[in-house]
Amino acid sequence: MTDQPDPTLQTMLEIKGLTKEFGGLKAVNNFDMEIYPGELVGLIGPNGAGKTTIFNLITGIYVPTRGIIRFKNTNLMGFQPHEITQMGIARTFQNIRLFPNLTVLDNVRIAYHIHAGYSMVDAILHNRRYDQQEKALTEKAQEFLSVFNMHTRQGEIAKNLPYGEQRRLEIARALAASPELLLLDEPAAGMNPKEVAELMDLIHFIRERFNLTILLIEHQMRVVMGICERITVMDFGEVIARGTPEVIQNDEKVIEAYLGRGAAAISQQLREKRSHVA
Repeated sequence: MTDQPDPTLQTMLEIKGLTKEFGGLKAVNNFDMEIYPGELVGLIGPNGAGKTTIFNLITGIYVPTRGIIRFKNTNLMGFQPHEITQMGIARTFQNIRLFPNLTVLDNVRIAYHIHAGYSMVDAILHNRRYDQQEKALTEKAQEFLSVFNMHTRQGEIAKNLPYGEQRRLEIARALAASPELLLLDEPAAGMNPKEVAELMDLIHFIRERFNLTILLIEHQMRVVMGICERITVMDFGEVIARGTPEVIQNDEKVIEAYLGRGAAAISQQLREKRSHVA
């Protein structure tokens, strides 16, 4: 396995020996990963490989059985999900989790409330401080929607948006929390080819616009191979390969995990034939 980030950079996310057991089942076993500031890294593997479990461990939804997760040198063990969000990690979900009956604007406003500058008492009394802060949050949310070209749809109910726009809104809401590390869980799931192309452009855009580090789970190889700089591959809860997209595409263990041993053998034969021709 090869994985060669710049060793002079300080890690943003460091995971060592991460294991999660559910009863007698090891959903994740001795998982290691390092992600550096500004990277766009892919995490792939067949269904049930443990990828989403990794996201749930990073964000505090699950508590590890063993192992260490450090974000900017802070051990995340013991922190609650909302505290981890406030520290600078945001995520989307495999199944879209918007507030479907709220407007586009309100979905983003809710995310901004972790930065609200008023107390519970202010909210109950609806005093001047509350009114000023709510006005400021609304203006920020409107500005944010303009960045995503969704300002004209701010009054629409979220569930009435086209599927691709719902995904865009979910990403916008995650970014409203001002993260440094964004975890995207299968953002292209259910999208048509046009929406996938737009999503790839969006991920490139938000990475540059918001100076993000991104960890991406995705089954669509067009997305993974098209935008990720490094890829980690899981199978049965363990890492089986690491490297650039070019390395991963030709890794026998990866081919076997996705397509079976027969496909891996055929791939090896084809590579050997090409080398003889060359």
